[in-house]
Amino acid sequence: MIPLRDDIPTETFPFVTVLLIAANCIVFLYQLSLGEAAAGFAALFGAVPAELVGAVKEIPTPPVAPLLTLVTSMFLHGGFLHLGGNMMFLWIFGNNVEDSTGHVRFLIFYLLCGLAAAGAHTSFNPSSRLPMIGASGAVSGVLGAYFLLYPRARVLTLVLIGFFFQTILVPAAFFLGFWFFLQFLSGLYSLGRTGGGVAWFAHMRGFCAGLALLLLFKKRRVRLFSRRTGWVT
Repeated sequence: MIPLRDDIPTETFPFVTVLLIAANCIVFLYQLSLGEAAAGFAALFGAVPAELVGAVKEIPTPPVAPLLTLVTSMFLHGGFLHLGGNMMFLWIFGNNVEDSTGHVRFLIFYLLCGLAAAGAHTSFNPSSRLPMIGASGAVSGVLGAYFLLYPRARVLTLVLIGFFFQTILVPAAFFLGFWFFLQFLSGLYSLGRTGGGVAWFAHMRGFCAGLALLLLFKKRRVRLFSRRTGWVT
């Protein structure tokens, strides 16, 4: 299922959401400009679990402290699909969450969710030397917050029915619940496997962090908009 848009209008312009998308795109374009050196760039600024827990110590000293890579890794991506998927989810769901928290609070919320996600990945892979990159963990936190804020919202979704793609409206609670279920199944399947891949448990931890942190960052009561009934509380 691919989300296209939701039916919740925003009351303020999502400055932080737009800036985060722009920052991710600019960094990715810089990665592309590096050519073959892009992999090395990702290794230097990605979050490496073994370095974070002190299992290894790189020589020479890396350009940023291992703890700072928890932040820098959120702005690196491994390809167009990786970047595009994350930014699409961030735009569709992030603008409404930013509306409910306020701009500065949303930025802090976003970063904390990313940190929680990276912590989960590190705890499950403490000896891994593979760098973790991507905004997926932080974006997952945004999804968790949206799940609480707008469960009755409707998401226009592109789905494959038979041999054709069609668009349908599904409740946000169903869409995001199904998304989390897929992360859970994929995470179980990945247990015991080695090598690169998707940090499924980081996605789940980010989502759960979004659920928990929203209680601290939500600035006001949120009204849910329905195209059929108007504003409801």
